[in-house]
Amino acid sequence: MQSINFNELPEDIPIVAEMDSFLYPFMISPIFLSSKVSIETIEFALENNLPVVMVPMRKSGKEESSPLEEIYPAGVFGTVMRKVALPDGRIKVLFQGVRKVEVKHISDTSPTFAKIVPLEFEESSQLRTTALLDILKSKVAELSKYNQKFPADMIQTINDSSEAERIGDLIASSLNISTEVAYQIFIEKSLDDKLLDIIDLIDEDIEIAKVQKDIRSKTQSKIAKNNREHFLREQMRQIQKELGIDTQRDEEIEEYRQKLEAKKEFMEEDAFKEVEKQLKRLSRMHPESSDANTLQTYVEWVLEVPFGKEAKKKLTIGDVETQLNEDHFSLQKPKDRILEYFAVKELMELRGIAEDKKKHKGAILCFIGPPGVGKTSLANSIATAMKRALVRVALGGLDDVNELRGHRRTYVGAMPGRITQGLIEAKEMNPVIVLDEIDKVARSHRGDPTSVMLEILDPEQNSKFRDYYLNFNLDLSKVTFIATANDISGIPAPLRDRMEFIRISSYTPQEKYQIAKKYLIPQELKKHGLKTSEISISKRALEEIISSFTREAGVRNLRRRIADISRKSARKLLQNSDIGKISVSIKNLKEFLDKSVFEIEKVEGTPRVGIVYGLAWTAVGGDVLKIEVIRTKGKGMLKLTGKLGEVMKESGQIAMSVVKTLFDTNFLHYEEESVYTKYDLHIHIPDGATPKDGPSAGITMTTAIASMLTERKVRGDTAMTGEISLHGDVMPIGGLKEKIIAAHKAGISYVLIPKKNYERDLEDIPDEVKESMKIISVTRIEEVLQHMLLEDIEPV
Repeated sequence: MQSINFNELPEDIPIVAEMDSFLYPFMISPIFLSSKVSIETIEFALENNLPVVMVPMRKSGKEESSPLEEIYPAGVFGTVMRKVALPDGRIKVLFQGVRKVEVKHISDTSPTFAKIVPLEFEESSQLRTTALLDILKSKVAELSKYNQKFPADMIQTINDSSEAERIGDLIASSLNISTEVAYQIFIEKSLDDKLLDIIDLIDEDIEIAKVQKDIRSKTQSKIAKNNREHFLREQMRQIQKELGIDTQRDEEIEEYRQKLEAKKEFMEEDAFKEVEKQLKRLSRMHPESSDANTLQTYVEWVLEVPFGKEAKKKLTIGDVETQLNEDHFSLQKPKDRILEYFAVKELMELRGIAEDKKKHKGAILCFIGPPGVGKTSLANSIATAMKRALVRVALGGLDDVNELRGHRRTYVGAMPGRITQGLIEAKEMNPVIVLDEIDKVARSHRGDPTSVMLEILDPEQNSKFRDYYLNFNLDLSKVTFIATANDISGIPAPLRDRMEFIRISSYTPQEKYQIAKKYLIPQELKKHGLKTSEISISKRALEEIISSFTREAGVRNLRRRIADISRKSARKLLQNSDIGKISVSIKNLKEFLDKSVFEIEKVEGTPRVGIVYGLAWTAVGGDVLKIEVIRTKGKGMLKLTGKLGEVMKESGQIAMSVVKTLFDTNFLHYEEESVYTKYDLHIHIPDGATPKDGPSAGITMTTAIASMLTERKVRGDTAMTGEISLHGDVMPIGGLKEKIIAAHKAGISYVLIPKKNYERDLEDIPDEVKESMKIISVTRIEEVLQHMLLEDIEPV
């Protein structure tokens, strides 16, 4: 018990008297207060950082009584941990008791104050107290057999504790006794007498419980009556059968009842009552009515929900790691993040932290990355490793909240939402549910599905997810949710806050080669009925397919090209029985694949004036942008084309201002003074039909403008990325890995990147890419221009 020096407290302590029962020093209790005086007292205590005394109210029975006569003059002294205002004007406070006190005087003001002294207790014999405590524990154990207020965890706490006073208070707080009796026990100064009084009260409760049990046993006659009704009902069925009357409907309803009874112990009480009510309505309806058909469909849906059925396999990260490595090549960082996440869950289960099912919360992961990089297949691997069913919910373009939450039964064709249908499909309550393309959820006049997703993905709410069709709550807390998305910016901020993001980046050509060799080719051969001995694809041919016939960050189109080769090979084997094996090489590749798609055009490498290579991030990986600048006689105007976004246009304006500053400070020189006022500049980024935006082309446009105004050639073997500030600082950007991989594919020899990205993100770049080029960090635009601009000057 916390020690308090009452001499250091103020003379008057705020007091609240609105409860109808006593609080105790060891309790942390929520208290609802409605009276204006109590609310003002709590607010005064919080504002002045003062403790509060909590005492119960008392009916004095007098027409005129003093404030002290209207309360029990004893209570608990403690602190208000939290205060929450409720919509109906009340407040809810979280109060922690510290010590019992006696109230000597109470004011009739608002706020209310009291003068208090600590309640002192007499010393008792240790031997006698121990004996009484043992008797009390045995009595409580006996009472717990009849009284639900003494659950197993409380009995365990009582048995493990040796603090007699605290045990006495804990038991007294759980007994069904009047406030007056509780007050006498509360202020009892002799610990031995207090324990004796509690033992007497428990003996009374035990006797009452025994009498109640005897009364319940007499209700067995009612059960006998139910058996009689069942016997008569069976006789009626036999009579109907002899008369040729159809009894199929009664048999169906009886079957529904049996299924419902089997699920009763696993259902919440409100769910069971709702289904039972609808089943009784169905039994009274005419079988040909439309309402009967609707109600029967509802009952059948509900009875399909797998209440009480769960996958029993325990989570082990060894299984998860084995499955991930078996199904996926590379992706080491995403794999590590997944294993770390599930390692925490396994550790909690091993140490018993997550054994309480009410406290157990399902995992909520979100894989972010371009199409085809393996987001959904990672979810499949997790489900396989956990031996759980996998349910895929496609969210792309979803704009109706009822698709997720279910339609109300008043609508024609109503049915449960996709989440409930997923549980029914999985036949268990703890499957892995993949929420595919969560960044593409739409919003319309039919509602905002992301608001439903907030409830589904929030561990604090999804234990009571309400499906409108079922009209009762479902527990989704045991479900492992995995979301996938291409663009994190398309996910609303509140929804992002509820998910653990794991980023999956683009594959390098070498990674694609290994994936095709180890996974895609064997899978496609099996799918097309081919044997590995009947077809072979050479290394150069496979590399050519990757570089010239696909344009993607993942391997989805690569799989399609391999499928094309497999189909043509199957046809050749059937049409020509003399062919024993088909070999696909670089020479005959065009016989199998029609059209090549140049993924990223190789750079020319020739130094030119006004042409600079920049790096960009796209939803399908990185890309190399050629930024072109020309100049014409004019007054220093700047024109930007190429379907650029607002941010990119602003970067062009900033680049122009930076170049002007460099001329004014004589860092850049030209034979004509103020050359930037005598020419108009036109910046164009080819592939004009594709929208482009973002600040990362800042240093690229600055270099292109400087090259054109000074008529100095720019290195053709170098690409760059980085945002530019008005003062010439090179600032960090995103998507560095995809951009560097794109530069590698384009044959770039040097890449200029911001220094902060160099220090922070370089370890994410594959080694084969880093070995093929030199990556240079820059902090100022002057460093960029010194590297990029060549000394020889040629007329434009």
